[in-house]
Parts: sequence; structure tokens; C-alpha cells
Amino acid sequence: MIHRRLLAVSALALPALGLVSAQAQTVAKSRLKTIQDNNVLRVGTTGDFNPMSFKAPGEAGYQGHQIDCAELLAKDMGVKPSYVATDWKTLINGLAADQYDIVMTGTTMSAARAMAAVFVEPWGRNAFVPLAQKKDMAKFKDWASLDQPGVTIGINLGTTMEQFVQQTLPKATLRRVESPARDWQELLGGRVDVTMSSLIEAASLTREYPQLTSLFTDQPRNPIPMAFLIPQADPTWLAFLNNWMTLRLASGAFAELDKKWNLTTA
Repeated sequence: MIHRRLLAVSALALPALGLVSAQAQTVAKSRLKTIQDNNVLRVGTTGDFNPMSFKAPGEAGYQGHQIDCAELLAKDMGVKPSYVATDWKTLINGLAADQYDIVMTGTTMSAARAMAAVFVEPWGRNAFVPLAQKKDMAKFKDWASLDQPGVTIGINLGTTMEQFVQQTLPKATLRRVESPARDWQELLGGRVDVTMSSLIEAASLTREYPQLTSLFTDQPRNPIPMAFLIPQADPTWLAFLNNWMTLRLASGAFAELDKKWNLTTA
């Protein structure tokens, strides 16, 4: 009788041992361990989104809110950050190709991105506003005035602004700009009537270029969470980052960074 009970207990224990083994393998394969082993956190960033990720004139390194976030994450992990240049249209491709461990450049969440990559818990919220030259602002009274034939709206290829304009302003002409060029450069050059910007970037651009102005700031559209992006199929890496986000949000670190970089958020 005792022998049979031992066999039964052993049989029950085998699946449990298999589960533990599978969990151990998942942890071992996670890039969390690879980052620790290599002592390097690879961060994909675009360097073209002031004040999130940008390069100051005459300086080689990246600066901005998201760069400070990367520095903080690397410090908490006890590793060094290494920045990998990317652009908006290839953010996901870079993750899939294992060019970097995380995207930290000011990405907003979208269903399209979520189908190809994984978002960490959001750190903040953003929303869209049009950006125009001050001399032209009287032409646009409301959002409906943008959705007209003859109005050209500039956007950067691969951003969530592109999808927003296509879906909500279908009568307007869409002018796509590829990195390293930027849509607001088209606006400054008079080649588009407006660009679709974010509250965050529009606030920075209007400070830098007094001839530009944000439209309808009392009616921002498409409020949307902002979050870091990581590759799919790595639950250990995701769990760590979500826990880190919870700790750092609670500590007030992100609030301090928002204040430092004068973020205007939704």
C-alpha cells in the first residue's frame, strides 16, 4: 500500500518538476539574463523627437526624457546603456531583428504596434494637435476645417499620426515624410499647411520656432498611452519591466522627469 502511494506521489510530482524546469528555461533564455551577463542594455531610439530623444547641435550623444529613462533603467539594473539609432518606420523591425532590447523614444500605443511587439506598462499619456504657421492660423477654425480638399497635412512615416489622419481627416491630402527628415520641416518650408503633432512635441517646437503655433489645444484628439516597446515572447523581461515601472512611478521618478523636460501631456 505504501509503495503504491509513493508511486502516486511521484507521478504527481513529475508534471510539477517539468513546470519548474520549463520556467527555469524561460528565465535562462530571457534577454533579462543576457543583459545582465553582457552588462549592456541596448536601447533603440530615433533621436528626432525633442524633448523625448534628440541630439543637441554640436553634440554627439542623445538627450531627452526617454534618454534619462534609459539611464535610470540601466542604473537600476546595474548595467550600461548602449544607444542604437533607429527610425519610426523600422522600430518594430529592429526589435524583431534583435538589434536592441527595448525602444525608448516616445512611442504611443497602437493596435498595429501591439500585434508585432509588446508594450510595457504606460508611463504617461499624449494627444494630437495640429501645428501651423501663425500667419495661417486664421484659415483653420476647428478640426472640420482641416478635413477639406486642398488642405495638405504633413506626418512622419511610421508614426501613429499617420493612421490618425488617414482615419479621421480622409478628405485632406496626406504628405508622408521619411526619417531623418521631419514633418515640421515641411511646415517651416511652406510645403504643407499643417502637420499633425503631439502635445509634447508641439510645445517644444513652438518654443524653438516662434513662427509656429499649436491649433485647438483645448480640443486635443486621440488621447493615448505612451509606453516602451520590447520584443514578443519574453514574459520574464516584460514582468521585470512592468515591476520596474510600478516602482519608479510610485517613487515619483517619472513625475520629476516630466517636470525637468516641461512635458505637456493629456
